[in-house]
Amino acid sequence: MTEVTAMDRVHRPAGSHLLADLSGVRADRLTDCDELEALLRSAAAAAGARVLHSHFHGFGAGLGVTGVVLLAESHISIHTWPEDGFAAVDIFMCGASQPQTALDVIQTALAPQHCQLSTIRRSLHN
Repeated sequence: MTEVTAMDRVHRPAGSHLLADLSGVRADRLTDCDELEALLRSAAAAAGARVLHSHFHGFGAGLGVTGVVLLAESHISIHTWPEDGFAAVDIFMCGASQPQTALDVIQTALAPQHCQLSTIRRSLHN
């Protein structure tokens, strides 16, 4: 019989995957790579997740950003279209982390007029 470690319990293949379409966001909140990276990193920390790495790319002055924060528990990504006031946010976390808390932090900062949320349970045995 194999021993189950604390790491096995924390990082089991089960979690929640949140897909949030945020609309009605002010354009100036959707164009700065450094600010969006700091936001997603702070959302991960608030959710109890551990950041491993992040990478963000801006498409030019006043244009959108695409970025991802790689977590021990999975990831948070964002893709923005400031010209449309729209951001697509993807949050997948397993273990004891709290993806809804991460989304709450992001929504507070971006202040969208609307949020269309889809939640998918991910696991080895659906």
